[in-house]
Amino acid sequence: MLISCVAYQSGKRIAEIDPQDIHRYVAMPDAFVWVALLEPDGRTLELMQAEFDLHPLAVEDARHGHQRPKLEEYGDSLFAVLHLLEPGENGLRIGEVDIFVGPNYILTIRSGVDQGFREVRARCEREPDLLRNGSGFVLYALMDAVVDRYFPVLETIETELERVEERIFADTSPRENVEALYSLKQELMKVRHAVAPLLDSLKSLSGARAPAVCAGMTVYFRDVSDHLQQIHQSIESIRDAAATAISVNLSMISMPELGRKYGYVLATALMVGIDGYLFYRLRKAKWL
Repeated sequence: MLISCVAYQSGKRIAEIDPQDIHRYVAMPDAFVWVALLEPDGRTLELMQAEFDLHPLAVEDARHGHQRPKLEEYGDSLFAVLHLLEPGENGLRIGEVDIFVGPNYILTIRSGVDQGFREVRARCEREPDLLRNGSGFVLYALMDAVVDRYFPVLETIETELERVEERIFADTSPRENVEALYSLKQELMKVRHAVAPLLDSLKSLSGARAPAVCAGMTVYFRDVSDHLQQIHQSIESIRDAAATAISVNLSMISMPELGRKYGYVLATALMVGIDGYLFYRLRKAKWL
């Protein structure tokens, strides 16, 4: 499904255009075309491949979807895959956005989630001086928006972890607490799988040998990389906290003094009695 197909020149929006006319606008000087698709069919992908001369391997990845976050170069073009995360009825929904970037075009293909990138287009059009950088700036704006959406997801997980930690010391079901903690760890892994590969891929955009299509944008991509690094550190911190909470919860289950008034005394007396009996038997058998 076509969301939008817009032509820009010298940092300004020219017009909404028909996909059949894309080749006319990409041939204009200082111009590029930005197309947004939602779960397109094969025919639409073929049209985009023909209009933008997309690499067939990248198109094949976009056609099948469910790719690992990555960034690949094909000559003077780029192909990026980012994971999109949003709350669902049964935990986090994992979507995907495939981004084709060339000197005179940018194509996004979104699948699996509802939230699009209208606010990104509006932001870019409000900043014509930066939009003059062309498709490279749009790629940055898209990646920045995706990464920013990870922060509230992490905050939700961290808030829920704090609630479970409070329940551990209350009179609640230990089994429910463990199940909740493992569920949180699974959600956290979804975020980690979205962040870690992307963090590695961004090194090629924020380093000294950035692709030509991203020329002059290394500082911006470095900022995205910094945000990803911050998120990655938060993920590790929350993972450690969840593991500690699981250990504490299991320890609370095995501590008898919490269940009965004299449980600890009785358990200690039992252990002393067993040790004494073993000592007596071993001494009688002349093993000691």
